[in-house]
Amino acid sequence: MRSDRLYLEDIVSAMQAVEIFLSGKNSSAFLKDDLLQSAVLQKLTIMGEAASKVSKELKTRYPRIDWVGAIDFRNFAVHAYFSVDWEVVWNTATMDAPEFARQIAEIMTKGFPENKD
Repeated sequence: MRSDRLYLEDIVSAMQAVEIFLSGKNSSAFLKDDLLQSAVLQKLTIMGEAASKVSKELKTRYPRIDWVGAIDFRNFAVHAYFSVDWEVVWNTATMDAPEFARQIAEIMTKGFPENKD
């Protein structure tokens, strides 16, 4: 089993990729670019999957972090791919996910009980 630290690193790394992908883009450009949409959605999905793997203990220690929102977004994106609202993806990628990743990065700088890889 991977450690919480590795899952948190996955979240931060995926967000960094989203920020690179969206650099200099606006919502109009995003909504016209299928490749960009797919890349961003994939990274947001990774963030939700990693959040789902974080230990219950860590989630309990940081209850103000929207673990459930990240996981629910991932589940919707994976299981209801045929009805993805790309404006919601844009808003998630530019508003919700950056805040989530910022909170995760803050946890990493504070330190936390480590579990085994």
